[in-house]
Formats: sequence, C-alpha cells, structure tokens
Amino acid sequence: MRGVATVLALVVLATLVATFARRWRIPAPSLLVVAGLTVALLPGTPDIEISPEVIGLVVLPPLLYASAEDMSWRELKAVWRPVGVLSIGLVLASAAAVGWVASRVTPLSWQMALVLGAVLASTDPVAVTALGRRLSLPPKVQVLVQAESLFNDATSLVLYRVAVSVAVASAAAGWGPAGGEFVVLAGGGTVIGGAVAGVVALIRRRTEDPVLETVIALVTPYAAYVLAEAAHTSGVTSVVVAGVVLGGRGDRLTNARIRLQLHAVYGTVVFLLESVVFSLIGLALPAQVRALDDGDRAWPLYALAVAATLIAVRLLWLAPLSAVVQRKGGIQRLNWRIPLVLTWAGTRGVVPLAAALSIPETTKAGAALADRPLVLVLTTSVVVVTLVVQGFTLAPVVRRSGIALEPDHTEREEASARCHLADAGIRRLDELAELEAVPEVVLDRLRRGLAARLDDARDRLNDDTGTSGSGDLVYRQLRRDLIAVEALELQRLYDDHAISDTTRRRLQRSLDLEEARLADA
Repeated sequence: MRGVATVLALVVLATLVATFARRWRIPAPSLLVVAGLTVALLPGTPDIEISPEVIGLVVLPPLLYASAEDMSWRELKAVWRPVGVLSIGLVLASAAAVGWVASRVTPLSWQMALVLGAVLASTDPVAVTALGRRLSLPPKVQVLVQAESLFNDATSLVLYRVAVSVAVASAAAGWGPAGGEFVVLAGGGTVIGGAVAGVVALIRRRTEDPVLETVIALVTPYAAYVLAEAAHTSGVTSVVVAGVVLGGRGDRLTNARIRLQLHAVYGTVVFLLESVVFSLIGLALPAQVRALDDGDRAWPLYALAVAATLIAVRLLWLAPLSAVVQRKGGIQRLNWRIPLVLTWAGTRGVVPLAAALSIPETTKAGAALADRPLVLVLTTSVVVVTLVVQGFTLAPVVRRSGIALEPDHTEREEASARCHLADAGIRRLDELAELEAVPEVVLDRLRRGLAARLDDARDRLNDDTGTSGSGDLVYRQLRRDLIAVEALELQRLYDDHAISDTTRRRLQRSLDLEEARLADA
C-alpha cells in the first residue's frame, strides 16, 4: 500500500512541476530533476530505489517510440552519413575517453571504469527530444541530434555488454566477437522493428475503431521491444525502427478523428512517463550516495570530471565533422555555432540510467561486484549535471548561436503552404462547377470559405490573422472532398521540399480538426 501511495504522490508531484515548467517556459526535464532532488533531501522522505525492469520495460518503449514517430523520414535520409559517424565513432571515442579518465581520477578499477564509459557513451533520445521540443532549430540540426540519440544505443549496448562481461568474469576482454554482436543487435533489432511496423500497418489500415486503434498504438512499442529482446537483439533499435516507419506513414493509416484521439492519448502517456522518470532520477541520487563507502566521498569531483570529458570529446569530434559537412555543402565560411549547439544538446538521461541499474551485483565467482555503487552514483550524477546545466542553458545557447529559426520564418512558411492548399481546393471547385454536379449555392459557399482562407493566408504573409467553416449535408460532404485535395497538396509540398516536416504536421492537424468538426456537425 505504501508503494502505491509513493507512486501516486510521485505522479502528482511530477505533473505539477511539469505543468509549471510549461507555463514558465523552463525545460521540464531539468526542473523535474531539480524537484526530485529537492524532495529527496527533505527530512522523512523515504529512499527511492529504481527497478531496471520498470525503466527498461515499462517506461522506455513508449518514450522511444514517441521520439521516433516525430522523426522526419525525409530529413533523416539527408543526415544519415553524419548520424552513422556519430552513432559509432563518437560512442567509441566517448567510452574510451571516459574509461581512461575514470581509471585515472577515481578509485574505479579499469574494468569498472570501462563499464562507466560504455554506460555514458550514448546521448539519450528521451532527454534530447524533451529538451529540444520547444527549440526552433533548423530541421537538419534537430533531426541530426535526435537521430544520433536514437541510433547510437546499439553501439553503446554492445560496448556495455562486453565491458560488463569483462568486469564480472575478471578475465581478458572478448573483443573479437564484438563486431558480430553489434551486427546481431542492430541488424536483428532493425529487422524485427520493420516486421512489427509492417504487421501493425496492415492491421491499422483495416481498422476504424478508435478504441482498438488506440490500444494498438499503445501496444506497438512494447511488442517491438519484447520481441527483439526475446530474440537477443536490441529492443531499443527495434522500437526506434518501428516508430520511424509508422510515424512516416501515420497520415495514410487512419482517419482524422482517430489521429486526433491517438495524438491526445499518446501525448498524455508521454507527458506522465517523462514527468515521473525525470523526477525519479533526482529522487534516487541521495539514496545511492548514502550507499557509498567512506572512500568514495569525492564523488562530486569525479562526476564533474566525467561530465567535462563527455562534453570535451563531443566538441572535439563534432567540430571537424561539421567542417567537412559544411565544405561538402558548398559553404566557404565555416559556422562554428552548429558544432557548439550540437555539443550542448548531447545530454544523458533515462537510457544510461537503465543500463547502470542493470549492472550485476556479483561476479561469476559469487563475490560482490566492487565499485558498482560508485558507477551507479556517477552515472546518475552525470545525468543530473547534463540535464540541469545543459538543460537550463540550451535555449540561451541556441538563441546566441543565431541558428534558431525566427518565428516569422515558420509563420511565413505555414502561411505560404495555406495559400497552396486553398488554391488546390479552389481548382477542385472549378472542376466540379464545369461538371455541374453540385448546386451552385453550395459551390459559392465553399468558394467564399476558401477565398477567405486564401485572403487570410496572404494577409499573414504581409502580416495579420483569421479562419472559417460549417454547413448542411452537401456542404459537409464537399468540404471533406476539398480537405482530401488539400491533404494531397500538403503532401506534394512536403515531397517537393517546399515545407518542413514541422509545418506539414501542424497543417495536417489543422485539416484533421476541421474534418472531425464536420463529422460531428
């Protein structure tokens, strides 16, 4: 009963803090970590122990899936080369650097220092997505940061398994099969994730029951994760691949009413899980610190050294990579601000914590695994440092860098797209008028509505605001036909690279809302 009360109290706390974070325009993950840490330090607060199964199986799949669904397939194809370099090269470099620094400045053995490096080597997709959600980064930069955090976990997981097997067996490293294990983890996870996405797409095409669609959407990430883990491949990769594939085809699988319902339900689930998990990170740290030996009391200095190492290695890796990419793009004057923003956006979060929690407590000989408590404390504290320091300062860094998209740019792009959609609707009305298949009074009413939309969009391009819609049965049927035409025009604009994925999603949601209103009228 006490455990249930603790969970409910945690949900209430996390929801309140996340709500205030949105109102104050403060990064919610950062404020939630601070709130959790503050509550944990209050007298009488019970020690919170996080179960690796709860984090890995219950929390991670839906959060990873939601992050992957937001990914633009078009932008992902444009940055796959640098993403590949970062997902493998930077992870290896970060793990090696952290392992070396930790073995020098902390009491950790080289084996456990290597485990720490492997755990912290990859950026966290949940934290990166949550922090970057409100930043107006250029599409390629946003996708690069997000895709790196989603796809670097397979590399980190292979390193982690090898490092843990060395630490547990106290034997020489089995690096020979590591490459094959990476192929099995990443390749197997990709195949299973793609297969799950294919099956789910077939089912959703044949389903129009909102409740069943919602259940399928909620179950999909868990199915992808469990099936992949049962096959001894990467559950994280499987969930990510399923999310990317289904996210790119979501508009074609369901109708407007179901899309709106899924958006609302999934938004609620993600909000609650993110709120609770980031609060837990702060809540768990004091109890982990109390479990340390007296000889490990300098852990804050160790954590700062490890965090500084991660940031330094990331910057040293990204600066030349960014220079090469910019040169290939024909940019003569190199922009140093991009690698700086990419470096500062590389926060750690839930995935490293889940990996650290799953470190075995004993060796194969049955003895307690030395230094495990210190590795756990250092992992959690580095996560806290990156979420708090980088999280609270990321928005100012992006603003000062000058690479953020101005609100005016986004508004003009959206207004221009609205002009194209209204034009497509008016052309369709002209076709129907020539066929004389619809009463002229209905055509005039629809034409006035589209003309008002067109005028409004043109006013926005020159500066202003507005919107319209409603009517009888014929009007509603015809307006739905026009919405379908506008949706096709929207997809064409996106396919022709005339608009960004953010604008496409926003306008699609606007069309969905109007279609749902017509259905209810």
